Formats: sequence, C-alpha cells, structure tokens
Amino acid sequence: MKPLTESQQETLEAWIFLAPALILLGLFVLYPIAYLLYLSFTAGSFTREGVYWVGLRNYWRLWSDPDFWQVLGNTIYFAIATVIPSLVIPLGLAALLNRSIALRGLLRTAYFIPSITSLVAVGLGFRWLFQTEGPVNSFLNGLGIASIPWLGSVTWAMPVIILLSIWKQIGFNMVVFLAGMQAIPISRYEAAELDGANAWQQFWHITLPGLRPTLIFATVTTAIFTLRSFEQPYVMTGGGPLNSTNLLVFYIYNQAFGQFDIGYAAAAAIVLLAIALVLVSIQLKISQEEA
Repeated sequence: MKPLTESQQETLEAWIFLAPALILLGLFVLYPIAYLLYLSFTAGSFTREGVYWVGLRNYWRLWSDPDFWQVLGNTIYFAIATVIPSLVIPLGLAALLNRSIALRGLLRTAYFIPSITSLVAVGLGFRWLFQTEGPVNSFLNGLGIASIPWLGSVTWAMPVIILLSIWKQIGFNMVVFLAGMQAIPISRYEAAELDGANAWQQFWHITLPGLRPTLIFATVTTAIFTLRSFEQPYVMTGGGPLNSTNLLVFYIYNQAFGQFDIGYAAAAAIVLLAIALVLVSIQLKISQEEA
C-alpha cells in the first residue's frame, strides 16, 4: 500500500479530530433541519393516521392564512420594537460604566442580573405587576390615572411584552459592548483629547467605529433572540387578546401541539428558519467586508 504523503496525513488527522464534532452536528442540527423540511411537505399527525405527502400545500396555506400574516406582523413589530432599545440602552450604559465611576462593579452586576434570570419567572412577575389590580395600576391610581387593563388590551399587551424583553436583554448586550470598548486602544482617546475632542466627539468618531463588528454581532443575536421568543406570550397573555401578542414560535407551538397539525407547523418553522438564515448571512457578509 502506498504510504501517505505528509499533506495527506495531516488531512487525515484533521478529519479524525473533526469527526466527533461533525457527527454531533449532523445528529443534532443537520438531521433535525432536514426532517423538519420533510415534515413541511406532509400532513397528518403522529398520534392518529400518521403523516403523508402533500407537497407545497402547507406553504400555500401559510400564504393564504390571515392568522399567519397577523402573527408574522406581530413578530416583526415585536422584533423591531425590542431590538432597537436593546441596543441603544446597553450601548449608553456600557459607555457610562466603561469610565471610572463610583460603584461601577456593583452597577455592572445589577444590570447583568436580568439576563441570567428565568424568563418564565420574570414573565410571571411582570404579569403580576401589570394585572388590573396590580402594583402598576395602584401607582397610577395614586396619581389620579384610571386603571389600564394592560394584558387585556389590544393596545397595551404587546408593549408590556416588549418592555419585558428589553429589560431581559439589556444586561447581556451591555457586557458585549463593554468587552468591545475595552478592546479599543486607549491611545486613540488620548490622541483625541490632545486634539481637543470632547466626550461626545470621542464616542462618535472612536467608540462607534471601533464597535462596528460588536454592533453587528449584537444586532443579529438580539434579532434572533426576539424572533424565537416563546415564554413571554405563553406565560403572560396566551397570545391574546384577539391574537395581538401571538408570536411566530408560539404560533408554531400551538399548531404542532394544540392542533396536532405537524406539517403546517413545520412549514411555519421553515419560514422562521429562513428569516434567521437571512440575518446570519447578512452578518457574515458584513463581517467579511470588514475583514
């Protein structure tokens, strides 16, 4: 048998070391995605007659289903209204806490704690705060403002869920921005001070350009986090009132495990996956341009 060349031996060794990770990737990522895609072309249920091939019928149902379009609109509105404050507020906090101020370590910890708390527990807490006879309405009553049915109102239920999601995401993004800021050389700020630049000019011309890769990463990860939100409507509103807080993942869950319509739920999940892939591809493209 002809002996392997040095290059072939290195390639073989690389494949041997990569094999465990590739096997796990195939079993727990690629196979489930492929099976999900297959299910999106089927109908039926695992608990009754089984699934059978229907082609593109589920995707046509999605296209012609007004409930799906309402849920998709809810999800886009929720994502936009959550992502922007979840980037702007942590960026400002990170810029403040990157300076030498009193209790800086304590403040960093306090802002980060929400990101490690259970979303279900936080959702129950917010539901208690915003119930009709809850503390928020009691505070408003003390100011002479009538009680608002926060979670029972088509107008106010979604903003409450958005508020919860922003509060939950602030700490993680703040830490990400802090790490990015501390990677910017101090010499740039020192040179800017010598040139007479004030704090705002330093932030605009040094901090923001230096944080560009970090901002791209935080934007994409926050967007994906909001797109896959499930606990908020599940715990707080059940998707109501009048479907106004029904988000895409919660809609998929109801179709799959409430209606046992596996194929239709799989088709909606493929739409969600496609949106996430578009976001990731945008991030990769911008990152390559930066490199």
